[in-house]
Amino acid sequence: MFKNQFMRFLVAGAISATANYSSRFFFSSFFSFSTAIVLAYFVGMLVAFILMRSHVFPASSGSIARQLSCFAAVNLLAVLQTLAVSLTLASVWLPAIGIVNNTEALAHSVGVAAPIVTSYYGHKYLTFK
Repeated sequence: MFKNQFMRFLVAGAISATANYSSRFFFSSFFSFSTAIVLAYFVGMLVAFILMRSHVFPASSGSIARQLSCFAAVNLLAVLQTLAVSLTLASVWLPAIGIVNNTEALAHSVGVAAPIVTSYYGHKYLTFK
């Protein structure tokens, strides 16, 4: 089951998303919701880079500096997707349909999942090609 590269990507992504999601609660104790999302995203990004480089795309070529810069670029797009989805859901869509409890947690969980496909192809064809 884990021989398929996309499946390994999903598992590594799930681990990274868990690090992202859970650290957001810690950061929310000290920062605004949007700042906490961004900081948590960086935690998830660090975990993701380590897992992607070692378990998903281990045969990749190129220097680690190039991989890190491409990884950061792909994840910049992803964090913008995550932030846009999370903030829009928390401030507009969830309240509009009557969800008023745990809106930030629910919105953030959907936001973290939003960039799965774009991130996979970005890392496959740019970061770890």
